[in-house]
Amino acid sequence: MKIIFLFISISLSIGSSQFAYSEQTVFDMHMHYKWSQKEVTSPEAAIQFLDEHDISHAVVIGKPAKLALSLKKLAPERIIAFYSPYRESLGWFRWQHDKTVVTRAAEALKSGEYSGIGELHIIGGFAPKQKSKNVLDGLMKLSEAYDTPIMLHTEFSNPDFMLKICESYPKTRIIWAHAGAILKPTHIDTVMTQCKNVWSGMAARDPWRYVDNQHTDSEGKLLEDWKALFIKYPNRFMVGSDTVWPVEQLDAWDVADTGWQELGKFWDFHRSWLKQLPPEVAKKIMHTNALHFFE
Repeated sequence: MKIIFLFISISLSIGSSQFAYSEQTVFDMHMHYKWSQKEVTSPEAAIQFLDEHDISHAVVIGKPAKLALSLKKLAPERIIAFYSPYRESLGWFRWQHDKTVVTRAAEALKSGEYSGIGELHIIGGFAPKQKSKNVLDGLMKLSEAYDTPIMLHTEFSNPDFMLKICESYPKTRIIWAHAGAILKPTHIDTVMTQCKNVWSGMAARDPWRYVDNQHTDSEGKLLEDWKALFIKYPNRFMVGSDTVWPVEQLDAWDVADTGWQELGKFWDFHRSWLKQLPPEVAKKIMHTNALHFFE
């Protein structure tokens, strides 16, 4: 029996705005709203971008954290704000040495305004020591205590770090940003088999960011090993845009980040490869998995 998408004729009321669901509607599980984006994308414009690109909900990581709340204030039913400890451009590797991070994160979760922690970058050469009590340990335990997910961005040549983390904190729900970034399907499979508390996100797995670890070929065809991986774990993959652009400039003080202006390009790519999956699997990855995860 052929399975087809059904159009959902539900409108989501957000203040004075209405969002109409369609078969193309997506849940963006990885977005940023940073100080370097404000001048080109106001909070109102950000919400408009969600409407224009058929995005029903979005996980937004603010830098500083409170910027995510400026979007949540406009669309409280659509925006899931994550608490990021990053306060300046080098926060991506300094956070693990900042003893105030756990206290600040605890206060943020206690406020009820934030529904998760992250994105936390853990990259080879900058990774915290696992055998000692550290900031990451405190955040993992805090995430478990508040039953909120934590988003980890790991970049290593093998999956060992993530395996140790997920096994050390089995009750903490982990969102694995970029599905391990530079890792291959076999590595991702190993983690997802052994770590039932890990959900993988496919944000930035596109032709413009992780260009050496694509899940599609040069013509946009979904590679068979990746297709098999999505079908094997249909309930534990999600997808997002990762609104950072151009990625190589990081947080240049004199150049605006135009990641929100690239939403159409990012989602055109994701919708293209999702269409190559069985419809019921595609629907889960593009929307339903994230919707259930953040209920």
